[in-house]
Amino acid sequence: MRSISLTLCGLAIGIAAIVAGCNRDDATTTAAGNAAKPAAPAASEAARPDEHSFAEPDKVRIKDLALELNVDFAQKQLAGSVTYTLDWLDPKWGKLVLDTRDLTIEKVVGEGADGRWTDLTHVLAPADKILGSALTIAAPERNKRIRVTYRTSPNASGLQWLTPEMTEGKKTPFMFSQSQQIHARSWVPLQDTTMVRFTYTAHVTSPKDVMVLMSANNDPAAVRDGDYSFEMPQAIPSYLMAIAAGDLVFKPTGPRSGVWAEPSMAPKAAAEFVDTPKMMATAEQLYGPYRWGRYDVLVLPPSFPYGGMENPRLTFATPTVITGDKSLVSLVAHELAHSWSGNLVTFATSRDAWLNEGFTSYVENRIVEALYGRERADMESVIARNELRAEFTPENTSRQPLAVKPGVLKDPDDNLGSTVYAKGAWFLQFLEQRFGRENFDAFLRGYFDHFAFQSIGTQQFAEYAKANLLDKYPGKVTQAEFDAWLYEPGIPSTAPQLSSPRFDAVDAARKAWLDGGALPANTLTSKWSTQEWVHFIEGMPETLPTERLAALDAAYRFTGTSNGEIAQRWYPLAVRSGYTQANEAIGEFLARIGRRKLIMPTYGALVQTPQGLAFAEQVYAKAKPGYHPITSGSVEQVIADAKARGGAAK
Repeated sequence: MRSISLTLCGLAIGIAAIVAGCNRDDATTTAAGNAAKPAAPAASEAARPDEHSFAEPDKVRIKDLALELNVDFAQKQLAGSVTYTLDWLDPKWGKLVLDTRDLTIEKVVGEGADGRWTDLTHVLAPADKILGSALTIAAPERNKRIRVTYRTSPNASGLQWLTPEMTEGKKTPFMFSQSQQIHARSWVPLQDTTMVRFTYTAHVTSPKDVMVLMSANNDPAAVRDGDYSFEMPQAIPSYLMAIAAGDLVFKPTGPRSGVWAEPSMAPKAAAEFVDTPKMMATAEQLYGPYRWGRYDVLVLPPSFPYGGMENPRLTFATPTVITGDKSLVSLVAHELAHSWSGNLVTFATSRDAWLNEGFTSYVENRIVEALYGRERADMESVIARNELRAEFTPENTSRQPLAVKPGVLKDPDDNLGSTVYAKGAWFLQFLEQRFGRENFDAFLRGYFDHFAFQSIGTQQFAEYAKANLLDKYPGKVTQAEFDAWLYEPGIPSTAPQLSSPRFDAVDAARKAWLDGGALPANTLTSKWSTQEWVHFIEGMPETLPTERLAALDAAYRFTGTSNGEIAQRWYPLAVRSGYTQANEAIGEFLARIGRRKLIMPTYGALVQTPQGLAFAEQVYAKAKPGYHPITSGSVEQVIADAKARGGAAK
């Protein structure tokens, strides 16, 4: 989602030495005989196919994973083993390098040609702050199967453990994963790169009162007994591995779709997402068959750090989109769209993230248009483009091209959101406009079929588009126009523009009030959608007199709203304007919600003053136990940056 200078210790040992099992001063003896202790991989990013992974998928690849795990809530730990079925691409290669983060490696064994399992020598390198530790396993026999026994840290970056008090039901603990971008390595040692796709099976044990789910073939009628088996027959990249455990029940939304959630949330979620079968049918009509069997949605506790995560067969979703009026169900359209763009055709590296998110945002918008009308689809596009204009600054031009250069992303989670989502979708909308919807739909459907179950880079997309769009329909788009979107910062002058009559009415109402007139009449605002309220607030000045904010609040009850999209715009405006009457509600909102998109704007506004910084620290201390590690890291960084400036901007 979102270049590292690495220093790794370890003696350089040639491949021939590992294969031969030569003796060295640091060699260890295993059941397989004397073997050299394998060295940590080379530090150079340029030598690695993916700069954010230690793996060497050009030499050896994982084809299948078999997990045996136990869920231990008391220890906040997953423990067990993972068995890899390997494809040795280089017949002279004799080591397997895996990505890990904060894992305890207890044992490594390999299956010999005779079927016997013997110990394999391995070394865990010192940890890099972002990438974790490379686990290098000497495999001179190039074992077809290797097994690693391990356990996770209670602080694993890809897992969150919630006490019963942090859940809606207050009775059963909860655990869930978030593997994207490179957090899978914190709960499974593997080749944590999108360049590798694998199938997997899993056997998971847990307390008997807990239902366990994975991004695999979850049975809606599964018996809750603490013993669960899963299979994912389609090959997926590591960031799409997912697991969750808690007090979860199932509600169907269609013959091949449904909702998993805590018992009190499940009926509300099923009602909100009732259009899921229509979304699936729309996407299939446009882009070809849904290839993943079932499509279910797991509604997580509010601490989930994102809006949604497109884990195949089981989208993880935030409860903050359940508003009772379907105004935010475009999130489901987005995660479903990933079944084609992202899960089926996957970006090769984090630098190509727009191939996932830009394509998906475009497909999402098409689904929304088909089901809820062009007007709503256009409003959502306008909001995204306005956010892009605000996010694109002279300081981040290096992250504005769709094709980000190697070394720019220090952390793969640091992609500029507006680049990979809004600019990517805008580019595809440009192509649709130039080539015509019918031709562009046929192109996209062919693209998804052509690259199905592959991981590709921006250059591969560009070559495919040249052959199947630019050359096929000459005179529509020049190569220079096409390349400007991919390789230049900002938005090209050729970008198609959108207008929204409903937003025009909102603009007029806001301007009339700002110019000294009356607030928009209830007869007008009672018909406004979430999108219109978002646009109304976003168009306000940077600050307003507190008496004017009080008038808005009295009329529309923004403070304390249950709508997170409105809250994430209103509270920063309140903070910037010194409207302290909202502080109590702000504290409650930040403590209750862990979705980064919704809370980070308010934290960012708070830390701009010494008083706000103190309040932010106070709120965070209370909220931290319920935050996901990814969210905690973001908040702590904002607070640390403010302190580094001297206690916040004066």
